[in-house]
Amino acid sequence: MTVFSRFRDIISSNINALLDKAEDPEKLLKLMIREMEDTLVELKASCAGAMASRSKATRNLTELENQVKNWAARAQLAVEKGSEDLAREALLEKRAYREKCENVRLEVGQHSELVQNYQNDIQELENKLEQARNKYRVLLQRHIHATKKKQAQTDIRRAKSADTMLKFNQFESRIDQLEADANLVNVKTDSSLEEKLQKLETDEALEQELAELKKHVSPNTPQS
Repeated sequence: MTVFSRFRDIISSNINALLDKAEDPEKLLKLMIREMEDTLVELKASCAGAMASRSKATRNLTELENQVKNWAARAQLAVEKGSEDLAREALLEKRAYREKCENVRLEVGQHSELVQNYQNDIQELENKLEQARNKYRVLLQRHIHATKKKQAQTDIRRAKSADTMLKFNQFESRIDQLEADANLVNVKTDSSLEEKLQKLETDEALEQELAELKKHVSPNTPQS
């Protein structure tokens, strides 16, 4: 495929439509950008070649125009010297160079037109390339953003899960502590109750023993 065919295919392509149909838009854009860059290099090389040809033709035209002037001057000199035959020959040479000038002038014009066409094509392709590069940058940023967002969501879920387990463990530890405190309270309560009951039993035993002693005391003995 020639550079012109590739250029026409690229310029006529609808990037958005192609991306909508692509399974991997990022990969397709990279391929399109590479193709555009290669085509642009070839267009610039062709344009440089046309400019070189135009410069060569322009130099040739200048030389031919100088020859026309020279033979015109010689024809004038021959007339002044009264040599009409030499004047005619000089005029024939002048005519021949003038015809060559016309041909080369057309060649210069054709090269100029070709250079202008190349420059227009290069500008159009550079605009298309910039459009593709901008889209690629956007896609790349979206891809990076999506990747970071996915990672962030994963980290958040992981953090939430770890935080939930931590809170659960803390809550379980608090319950264990409350149960332990409750057991201590129960122990203290049970101990105090035991002591009170033992004291009551002791007091009752003392009272019984005291009552037995009183039975054996004489009625005339003073009581405390």
